[in-house]
Amino acid sequence: MTQGQDVNDSDGLEKFTQDQLDALVKLHERFLEGRIGGRRALLKHIDLSGLDLSRRNLRQADFSGCVMRRMDLSDTNFQEAVLYACDISFSNLSNTSFVRADMRGTKIESSNLVGADLERADLRGGALTRDGKYAEPQPVNFRGANLSGARLAGTMANNADFSDAIMARINVQQADLRGARLNGADLTGADLQGVQLAGAELKNTILTGTNIDLIKDQVADISSAITDENIGPSVSDLATPLIKLIEEHQLWVRTSGTEGRQLDLSDYDLREIGSLKMERLTALKARRAKFFAMNLFKVELQSSYLEEADFRRCDLEEADFRGSNLQRAKFSHARMARANFTPLLFTTGQNSRFAPCDLSWAEFRYADLTEARLKSANLRYADFSYANLTGADLRDCDFTGAKLEGALMEGADTTGAIFDEDITSSSRAFSLSSLKE
Repeated sequence: MTQGQDVNDSDGLEKFTQDQLDALVKLHERFLEGRIGGRRALLKHIDLSGLDLSRRNLRQADFSGCVMRRMDLSDTNFQEAVLYACDISFSNLSNTSFVRADMRGTKIESSNLVGADLERADLRGGALTRDGKYAEPQPVNFRGANLSGARLAGTMANNADFSDAIMARINVQQADLRGARLNGADLTGADLQGVQLAGAELKNTILTGTNIDLIKDQVADISSAITDENIGPSVSDLATPLIKLIEEHQLWVRTSGTEGRQLDLSDYDLREIGSLKMERLTALKARRAKFFAMNLFKVELQSSYLEEADFRRCDLEEADFRGSNLQRAKFSHARMARANFTPLLFTTGQNSRFAPCDLSWAEFRYADLTEARLKSANLRYADFSYANLTGADLRDCDFTGAKLEGALMEGADTTGAIFDEDITSSSRAFSLSSLKE
């Protein structure tokens, strides 16, 4: 189901106002305090989207089947609450307590759960129909969510979907994640003591700073995961200091190759540098290099060779990639507002060569491409699932075979762009206006 379809999940549901919700919460808090007139909050199939429940005590409340998208639920106590088959996507759940909560079948896609406590929560499959009957169980969906520093110790989350989730420094001790999908998730520094991962998928998962010996006997294949063992050579292993190599590279660019030498960082792990902010690296070779989570603000990478490079979670705002080859590069969760992917025109004598950016098969899931410039880019088979392309220049782009599920394209200019089907009638992408009440 696409996000464009999800926005209609509340159709036909009773819609609460903030005043109605506040009144219900007050009665529930009286119930918890054992005061006269108190009543436990029992809501089923109610649309609460966009309302505020932050810093409230909703222990043991029942919100089964409710639509709770884009809500502020930060610092709220949902201990032992029932959130069965709820949709809490795109909500603020920072520092929220879900200890021992029933969250079977819950959808929490793209939500902020930084510091949330899900200890011993039930995150197995579940589903409800509109008439309240139980349906075919659906796995809990955390795709793209930010779970940094969260606590899932002792949680039952077998078969849950954590694809592309940010789970750095998360505590999953003794958690049941059998059959879970962790493809593309960032588990940097996670505490995996006692975790059950039999049958889990870990394709392109970030496992640096973790003890992978705890999971090697459980997971059939972690060959594509990024670990401390296979990350690639470090820049500290270079025979010449990187700063000197960059100076030589810049001289090579300025003199059109007559002096200095071109910098080749292919396969290197660059993360320990931390920042290449505003660095001039035109025509860099860095195929399959790991830039993961680096500060690359306004970096100049025109005409570079960056095939399969990993830019996940990087700050690439206003970065210059004009005319570069970025086939199969990874940009999930990257901040790329106003980045430049437009073509370059090379003139030699009477000959001219038009060099557009090649982003075919690149991954932009959950990336922020607000007002990015991608005119004439090759985006064939690229994955823009849930990316923010608000106000982007997409003129003459080739989106053949591209994934646009849930992509935000409000105000984007798609004049002359090639799509598999008419995007204006497609449910794969949607605009912010479709989310308005």
